[in-house]
Amino acid sequence: MLRAIDSLRGQIVLLIIAALAVAQTISLWLFVDERGLAVRAALGFEAAGRAANVALLLEEAPESLQQAILRAANSPLVRFDLSDIPVVDHKNHGDGGAVEARVRGLLGGAKVREIRVELHEVDLAVPTTPHLAMMRGELSAIEMQLSIALIGGQWLNVGTRFERPPLQWPWASIVSFGITAAIILLSTCWFLLTRLTGPLLRVSRAADRLGRGEAVDPLPLIGPSEVRGLTLAFNRMQARLTRFVADRTRLLAALGHDLRSPLTAMRVRAEMVEEDETRESLVSSVQEMQEMVDTTLAFGRGMASAEAYETVELGAYLKQLQADMIDHFSLEAADSIRVRLRPQTMRRALRNIIENAQRYGGEANVTFRHDAEHVHVLVADNGPGIPEAELEQVFEPFFRLEKSRSRETGGTGLGLSIARTIIRAHGGEVTLSNRVEGGLLVTVTLPLEAEPKQEEGNMS
Repeated sequence: MLRAIDSLRGQIVLLIIAALAVAQTISLWLFVDERGLAVRAALGFEAAGRAANVALLLEEAPESLQQAILRAANSPLVRFDLSDIPVVDHKNHGDGGAVEARVRGLLGGAKVREIRVELHEVDLAVPTTPHLAMMRGELSAIEMQLSIALIGGQWLNVGTRFERPPLQWPWASIVSFGITAAIILLSTCWFLLTRLTGPLLRVSRAADRLGRGEAVDPLPLIGPSEVRGLTLAFNRMQARLTRFVADRTRLLAALGHDLRSPLTAMRVRAEMVEEDETRESLVSSVQEMQEMVDTTLAFGRGMASAEAYETVELGAYLKQLQADMIDHFSLEAADSIRVRLRPQTMRRALRNIIENAQRYGGEANVTFRHDAEHVHVLVADNGPGIPEAELEQVFEPFFRLEKSRSRETGGTGLGLSIARTIIRAHGGEVTLSNRVEGGLLVTVTLPLEAEPKQEEGNMS
């Protein structure tokens, strides 16, 4: 759930739903207010109409029937009373013009008749309990006082009060909101977001595979213009990087190959030197150079090869490496872990590291573990370790530690350099550290990633 919200698609969907909810809430609030205004206007006009009719009856009826007319007209909401003075002692107050116009129209439209209207909002008295206090706003009412001058000189005073209609959320509007949101998300937003996030996801996965040295086909140019521009830039970058690495690798392999012939000639000539000490020194130097060239050539050929990535079970992979090596190393199996790598190329890197541990540390103990994102292969030995200042320097090509790694014991100084190059090409890293109990610990860290998911279908 959190991963979906963290994605661009999830955040945009939530933003759209939130915006629709806010807009719908404002619309419902305005609708309810308009409904209240309409109800109040209707009630006001109804009371004004009754007042006008009662005024006409009083003017046409005998004085003996006036009180009977008033008693018949009274109701719990509207009270009528005859008086010599008006209840409303001033001109219209509080938007009473519409009510006055209606009463005057029903009375024949005479301009000389005085009609006074007073409108104001009051709060109904309620007990001060917490529950009712929260409802106080819903219990407000509109009070109208109306005074109509009759022909005989008296005034018809009318008093009425009608409550504000309660706040209601129409279910039809809520259902309409749900249907609208679903249609927008499914028919429009989801389609557009797929056109946006789909290509971005492809670029992200392709960039990760490219960083691990995998061959990546050019991505299709789909989606909005900005996304197509990003995809095109990635395709160009990928082509340039691939061409650059391929050119440098071919140059390395060609250089190693071309050096073999002059080195062979130099060795032949060195063998012809008569002085034994000089001859042995020259032959030893040429042989060392030959080993370096052979190692460089083998490395160049390996890097130039287009070995495909495979998903392997790490425990079984290391057990096979253990069986293939002449010198045995101990392997502590762990839970099943699947990693994606170039089997032969990575075999060479791990072999170099393990052989170094066996040669200079006496033995090699291999274990592996993993966390949420990486797998860690640990190679420990019981040797003298490496000075802290030289832990990084040993990765430099042709660098050898004189104290613990003499020339007589073999090695060209390229083993760890080649191993780190291969591991970094897989998107990983290799580090060295001295163990507290003695010896060296080599940690190979590789991305823990299953086989890439099938790309989403292209959308034109």
